[in-house]
Amino acid sequence: MLKDILNDAGVRMDKSLDTLRNELHKIRTGKATTALLDGVKVEAYGSLMPLNQTANVSVLDAHTLAVQPWDRGTIGAIEKAIRSADLGLNPANDGTVVRVPIPALNEERRREMVKLIKRFGEEAKVALRNVRRDANEHLKKAEKDEHVSEDERKKAEKQVQDLTDKHIANVDALLKGKEVEIMEV
Repeated sequence: MLKDILNDAGVRMDKSLDTLRNELHKIRTGKATTALLDGVKVEAYGSLMPLNQTANVSVLDAHTLAVQPWDRGTIGAIEKAIRSADLGLNPANDGTVVRVPIPALNEERRREMVKLIKRFGEEAKVALRNVRRDANEHLKKAEKDEHVSEDERKKAEKQVQDLTDKHIANVDALLKGKEVEIMEV
Protein backbone atom coordinates (compact mmCIF):
# COMPACT_ATOMS: atom_id res chain seq x y z
CA MET A 1 0.00 0.00 0.00
CA LEU A 2 2.70 2.50 1.01
CA LYS A 3 4.92 1.44 -1.88
CA ASP A 4 2.06 2.02 -4.32
CA ILE A 5 1.48 5.54 -3.00
CA LEU A 6 5.21 6.38 -3.12
CA ASN A 7 5.65 4.87 -6.59
CA ASP A 8 2.64 6.77 -7.91
CA ALA A 9 3.99 10.02 -6.47
CA GLY A 10 7.41 9.36 -8.04
CA VAL A 11 5.91 8.61 -11.45
CA ARG A 12 3.74 11.72 -11.37
CA MET A 13 6.67 13.90 -10.28
CA ASP A 14 8.80 12.45 -13.10
CA LYS A 15 6.03 13.34 -15.57
CA SER A 16 6.00 16.92 -14.27
CA LEU A 17 9.76 17.12 -14.85
CA ASP A 18 9.37 15.68 -18.36
CA THR A 19 6.73 18.30 -19.15
CA LEU A 20 9.10 21.05 -17.99
CA ARG A 21 11.93 19.61 -20.10
CA ASN A 22 9.66 19.62 -23.16
CA GLU A 23 8.59 23.22 -22.55
CA LEU A 24 12.19 24.36 -22.07
CA HIS A 25 13.26 22.50 -25.20
CA LYS A 26 10.79 24.52 -27.28
CA ILE A 27 12.15 27.87 -26.14
CA ARG A 28 14.55 29.25 -28.67
CA THR A 29 17.96 30.45 -27.64
CA GLY A 30 19.14 31.95 -30.92
CA LYS A 31 20.35 28.58 -32.12
CA ALA A 32 18.49 26.51 -34.68
CA THR A 33 16.84 23.38 -33.29
CA THR A 34 14.08 21.28 -34.84
CA ALA A 35 12.17 21.35 -31.53
CA LEU A 36 11.28 25.00 -32.21
CA LEU A 37 8.73 23.86 -34.78
CA ASP A 38 7.29 20.93 -32.79
CA GLY A 39 4.13 22.83 -31.86
CA VAL A 40 3.41 24.11 -35.38
CA LYS A 41 0.19 22.80 -36.96
CA VAL A 42 -0.26 22.89 -40.73
CA GLU A 43 -3.61 23.09 -42.53
CA ALA A 44 -3.15 20.19 -44.96
CA TYR A 45 -5.46 17.64 -46.55
CA GLY A 46 -8.50 19.20 -44.91
CA SER A 47 -7.26 19.08 -41.32
CA LEU A 48 -4.68 20.50 -38.94
CA MET A 49 -1.61 18.27 -38.86
CA PRO A 50 1.67 18.56 -36.94
CA LEU A 51 4.43 19.96 -39.14
CA ASN A 52 6.59 16.87 -38.67
CA GLN A 53 3.83 14.78 -40.31
CA THR A 54 3.82 16.89 -43.47
CA ALA A 55 7.52 17.65 -43.89
CA ASN A 56 11.05 16.77 -42.88
CA VAL A 57 12.55 19.39 -40.54
CA SER A 58 16.34 19.65 -40.37
CA VAL A 59 19.04 22.05 -39.19
CA LEU A 60 21.02 23.63 -42.05
CA ASP A 61 23.41 25.59 -39.84
CA ALA A 62 23.45 27.18 -36.38
CA HIS A 63 20.96 29.85 -37.44
CA THR A 64 18.80 28.21 -40.13
CA LEU A 65 16.20 25.44 -40.25
CA ALA A 66 15.11 23.73 -43.45
CA VAL A 67 11.61 22.33 -43.90
CA GLN A 68 11.32 19.92 -46.84
CA PRO A 69 7.63 19.15 -47.52
CA TRP A 70 6.76 15.65 -48.67
CA ASP A 71 4.09 17.12 -50.95
CA ARG A 72 5.10 20.34 -52.73
CA GLY A 73 1.46 21.39 -52.74
CA THR A 74 1.67 22.03 -48.99
CA ILE A 75 4.66 24.39 -49.13
CA GLY A 76 2.51 27.54 -48.91
CA ALA A 77 0.49 26.14 -46.01
CA ILE A 78 3.71 25.19 -44.18
CA GLU A 79 5.17 28.68 -44.65
CA LYS A 80 1.90 30.27 -43.46
CA ALA A 81 1.71 27.94 -40.42
CA ILE A 82 5.25 28.78 -39.31
CA ARG A 83 4.63 32.51 -39.77
CA SER A 84 1.34 32.41 -37.81
CA ALA A 85 2.69 30.20 -34.99
CA ASP A 86 3.78 33.35 -33.09
CA LEU A 87 7.38 32.18 -32.78
CA GLY A 88 8.87 35.38 -34.17
CA LEU A 89 10.13 33.52 -37.24
CA ASN A 90 9.96 34.68 -40.85
CA PRO A 91 10.17 31.68 -43.22
CA ALA A 92 10.90 31.93 -46.94
CA ASN A 93 10.41 29.25 -49.59
CA ASP A 94 12.25 28.66 -52.85
CA GLY A 95 9.60 26.40 -54.35
CA THR A 96 10.95 23.18 -52.86
CA VAL A 97 12.25 23.99 -49.38
CA VAL A 98 11.11 26.40 -46.67
CA ARG A 99 14.10 28.06 -45.04
CA VAL A 100 13.56 29.42 -41.53
CA PRO A 101 16.28 31.84 -40.36
CA ILE A 102 16.55 32.03 -36.58
CA PRO A 103 17.13 35.68 -35.61
CA ALA A 104 19.64 36.50 -32.88
CA LEU A 105 18.07 37.44 -29.57
CA ASN A 106 18.59 40.93 -28.21
CA GLU A 107 19.16 41.60 -24.50
CA GLU A 108 15.53 42.55 -23.80
CA ARG A 109 14.22 39.40 -25.53
CA ARG A 110 16.68 37.24 -23.57
CA ARG A 111 15.39 38.69 -20.30
CA GLU A 112 11.79 37.98 -21.40
CA MET A 113 12.79 34.39 -22.17
CA VAL A 114 14.35 34.03 -18.71
CA LYS A 115 11.11 35.30 -17.12
CA LEU A 116 9.18 32.79 -19.21
CA ILE A 117 11.32 29.82 -18.17
CA LYS A 118 11.07 30.89 -14.53
CA ARG A 119 7.28 30.89 -14.88
CA PHE A 120 7.46 27.37 -16.37
CA GLY A 121 9.68 26.36 -13.46
CA GLU A 122 7.24 27.73 -10.91
CA GLU A 123 4.37 25.86 -12.61
CA ALA A 124 6.42 22.65 -12.40
CA LYS A 125 7.11 23.25 -8.70
CA VAL A 126 3.39 23.81 -8.06
CA ALA A 127 2.65 20.52 -9.84
CA LEU A 128 5.24 18.75 -7.67
CA ARG A 129 3.72 20.21 -4.50
CA ASN A 130 0.27 19.10 -5.64
CA VAL A 131 1.57 15.55 -6.09
CA ARG A 132 3.10 15.73 -2.59
CA ARG A 133 -0.22 16.93 -1.15
CA ASP A 134 -2.15 14.12 -2.88
CA ALA A 135 0.33 11.49 -1.67
CA ASN A 136 0.11 12.80 1.91
CA GLU A 137 -3.70 12.73 1.74
CA HIS A 138 -3.57 9.11 0.56
CA LEU A 139 -1.22 8.26 3.42
CA LYS A 140 -3.54 9.89 5.99
CA LYS A 141 -6.51 8.05 4.51
CA ALA A 142 -4.60 4.76 4.70
CA GLU A 143 -3.84 5.44 8.36
CA LYS A 144 -7.46 6.38 9.05
CA ASP A 145 -8.64 3.17 7.36
CA GLU A 146 -6.16 1.34 9.64
CA HIS A 147 -4.04 -0.04 6.78
CA VAL A 148 -0.86 1.59 8.20
CA SER A 149 0.31 2.79 11.60
CA GLU A 150 1.03 6.41 12.47
CA ASP A 151 4.78 5.73 12.51
CA GLU A 152 4.66 4.17 9.05
CA ARG A 153 2.66 7.13 7.74
CA LYS A 154 5.13 9.64 9.17
CA LYS A 155 8.06 7.71 7.69
CA ALA A 156 6.31 7.59 4.30
CA GLU A 157 5.50 11.32 4.48
CA LYS A 158 9.21 11.99 5.02
CA GLN A 159 9.99 9.87 1.94
CA VAL A 160 7.43 11.84 -0.07
CA GLN A 161 9.04 15.10 1.12
CA ASP A 162 12.52 13.82 0.19
CA LEU A 163 11.19 12.87 -3.26
CA THR A 164 9.66 16.33 -3.64
CA ASP A 165 12.88 18.05 -2.58
CA LYS A 166 14.90 15.98 -5.07
CA HIS A 167 12.54 16.85 -7.94
CA ILE A 168 12.49 20.57 -7.02
CA ALA A 169 16.30 20.54 -7.06
CA ASN A 170 16.11 18.99 -10.55
CA VAL A 171 13.72 21.78 -11.65
CA ASP A 172 16.16 24.40 -10.33
CA ALA A 173 19.07 22.74 -12.16
CA LEU A 174 17.11 22.62 -15.44
CA LEU A 175 16.18 26.29 -15.11
CA LYS A 176 19.73 27.34 -14.29
CA GLY A 177 21.11 25.49 -17.31
CA LYS A 178 18.51 26.95 -19.65
CA GLU A 179 19.04 30.47 -18.26
CA VAL A 180 22.78 30.21 -18.93
CA GLU A 181 22.01 28.94 -22.46
CA ILE A 182 19.61 31.84 -23.14
CA MET A 183 21.86 34.58 -21.76
CA GLU A 184 24.89 33.28 -23.69
CA VAL A 185 25.65 35.66 -26.55
